[in-house]
Amino acid sequence: MPYVDAFGARLYVEERGSGYPIIFVHEFASDLRGWDSQVRHFAGGYRCIAYNARGYPPSASPEDPELYGWEFAVDDIAAVMRGLKLERVHLVGLGLGAYAALQFGLRYPEKVSAIVAASVGSDFQPSEGNGWWPESSLLARIFIKHGMASLAGRMARGVARMKLKHKGRKSWQELLGRLPQHSGQQPSMHDLRDPAEITTPVLLAVGDEDMRCLNINLTLKFALPNAGLWICPRTGHAINLEQPAAFNAQVQAFLSAAERGRWRQSDANAGRRLWWFSRRETSPGDVNPEDARADVVRLHPK
Repeated sequence: MPYVDAFGARLYVEERGSGYPIIFVHEFASDLRGWDSQVRHFAGGYRCIAYNARGYPPSASPEDPELYGWEFAVDDIAAVMRGLKLERVHLVGLGLGAYAALQFGLRYPEKVSAIVAASVGSDFQPSEGNGWWPESSLLARIFIKHGMASLAGRMARGVARMKLKHKGRKSWQELLGRLPQHSGQQPSMHDLRDPAEITTPVLLAVGDEDMRCLNINLTLKFALPNAGLWICPRTGHAINLEQPAAFNAQVQAFLSAAERGRWRQSDANAGRRLWWFSRRETSPGDVNPEDARADVVRLHPK
């Protein structure tokens, strides 16, 4: 099996095709297998690379909870590039993977040429901290005590996931089967610092029935200076699985435009980026996020 070394973990990597490299970064509820339809499609013209994040076998699952977090997810992308000797890539991420891709674009702008951020964000508002952190803390304790299997069914039957069940029961069952194997966490998209500094071409993709992600994608559209937004109708969270043909076509058109220099920044966004900062700086009230966050960031596989 091909592996690359990251800080504190070895990551399992698969690749197919040749050409300019695309790295696919999976979501919390899946692994690299969730990108099968995209890898098959793009391998005809690109070098397609997908990997399992730390905590997702056969990648390593470190025992130390301090070796998990979104910062490691970002640096693991850099580790994959380093291990495969890649200088610059396109990034395609979903959910947690999309968050990592945007953070990567902010931290390593010279290493990424285009970013597809699909179904990114849970739209947790800082002002909602009094309710969100205690709920997440409770779920984290259930996870730690009983494992991912205790939450897998609940997650797979969430409103944003049921669209996949209705459209492709086989894909939904595969998702349900993968969930108990995994571990992960994701902070609020409102914690993304200085999004206006991400000048890399960005395609935001979200389903119109993915209610927890829809608003934050509208916000990101106005916060990111070089972003376009595709809203796919009658679609939930697993947009690349529910609508693989449409998703592939949108990504293909975006990458083509970015490569030809046809994806240009919009001046219309400039005045609206203040909205991002006004929303992000809303006070979370009396909650100490560091106390409640401890049960969330320390999730790790048993």
